[in-house]
Amino acid sequence: MNTIDLIVFIAYCALILFVGLFVSRKKKGEERDAGDYFLAGRGLAWWAIGASIIASNISAEQFVGMSGSGYAIGLAMATYEWIAALGLIIVAKYFIPIFLEKKIFTMPQFLEERFDKRVKTVMAVFWLAVFIFINLTSILYLGALTIEKVMGIPLFWGVVGLAAFAGIYSIYGGLKAVALTDVIQVIFLIGGGLITTYIALDLLGAGEGVWQGVTNLYAQAEDKFHLILDKSHPSYKDLPGISVILGGLWVANLYYWGCNQYIIQRALAAKSVGEAQNGMLFAGFIKLLVPLLVVIPGIAAFALNAPLEKSDEAYPWLLSNLLPVGVKGIAFAALTAAIVSSLASMMNSISTIFTMDIYKSFFRKEAGQHELVKTGRWASFGSLLVAVLIAPMLSGLDQAFQYIQEFTGFISPGALSIFLAGFFYKRATANGALAAAFGSFVFSTLMKFLCPGLPWMDRMMIVFFLCCGLIILLGSRKPMENAYTTHRPGLFHTSRLFNILSLVVIAILVAFYWFWW
Repeated sequence: MNTIDLIVFIAYCALILFVGLFVSRKKKGEERDAGDYFLAGRGLAWWAIGASIIASNISAEQFVGMSGSGYAIGLAMATYEWIAALGLIIVAKYFIPIFLEKKIFTMPQFLEERFDKRVKTVMAVFWLAVFIFINLTSILYLGALTIEKVMGIPLFWGVVGLAAFAGIYSIYGGLKAVALTDVIQVIFLIGGGLITTYIALDLLGAGEGVWQGVTNLYAQAEDKFHLILDKSHPSYKDLPGISVILGGLWVANLYYWGCNQYIIQRALAAKSVGEAQNGMLFAGFIKLLVPLLVVIPGIAAFALNAPLEKSDEAYPWLLSNLLPVGVKGIAFAALTAAIVSSLASMMNSISTIFTMDIYKSFFRKEAGQHELVKTGRWASFGSLLVAVLIAPMLSGLDQAFQYIQEFTGFISPGALSIFLAGFFYKRATANGALAAAFGSFVFSTLMKFLCPGLPWMDRMMIVFFLCCGLIILLGSRKPMENAYTTHRPGLFHTSRLFNILSLVVIAILVAFYWFWW
């Protein structure tokens, strides 16, 4: 990066820090309570919710990890993003009304109200472990890997720099600072991502324009443009054919968008149910665009014969070798925006779960608002410190995105079965929920070693049904007293505009799969 690129990048960093610290300020004598810090005072509008969900979701996992998988596998990786658009609509319609009616802070809190404290504690510990040791560390590692390839900064110091940048404003300001800076971050990451894709396609066009570049890309990498892989494909184990769109990926999607504190916390902070639903629908529309930002560049790197040692170097290679002066700074700022926004969101979710479900429940039940906010800040700092120490150890991975998906899949089948039972199965008991929570990990581990040839996505669907079976087997003979009355009229009502736009998303997806089947 030359001087102009550095100026662009530094200007971006200064803007984010200024906005983050500005919205975090408080009036003289004002005390911030837990609702303000963890849920932005429950005052987020739809545009802030949607932008923050996308900025939190699109991180180094997508830019670096999915580009790497696009390089290795192809357009089939877009299924993650396009099925997610449908997942967001389902969660908005059927999950959000229940959560907001209960005015909860965290997902474990919902589980305590529906089941008991044991279920809450077990799932809180599971989530903290996954967020810190898998998600937070992988975001730092993939981001630092890109910085190393583009700027030559050693991996460890890239990890430290990203952690410090995200921590400066998010630890102090809480969810409001995270959500409002995410609005800026999403503009950078979408704009920068589109520029990178445009330049790669233009180069493939050999002077005849972007559309010719698209034609040449398809001609040179035709095998990469299959959405459904057959069993002969070397990557079938990662994306097992038709079961991707009809099987295990739905477990991952509904869990991630509907039961995951990291994502759902933005909806919990909404002004109303309608604002939350519209925000998630807005995020669903953006999801349709994401493969153009994160998968196509990886395929372009393949078509350009990029000399890579491993797949995850595809996006850093594009940044380093193709982008002109000034544009490289914008694209690098976009990537950094994705990384930093995800780090900030993850830290905020970790601190919320630790503070409200662990600290307040087991250590200081009488803790005041100031103490809860202070504890949340220390929890953010502690989780970040652990991730900084672990992140460099991931350097041996080839496709980090697939690693994240597979090992998150040890938890997601059980968690989704517990939530769905909590919503819609009145006979579900706490013992059944606990059995599903532990069974998810046990079943997944056993099947990984006993059935090594079984695609992990298919394994995830099988484990989900096994967990549902445990819940039914250990169910009560009569409806539980704390079961939710989700059958009552009007609970799942959505506006006419929401319904029309949801149908538009579905129609677009049908067209995509019809064309690229």
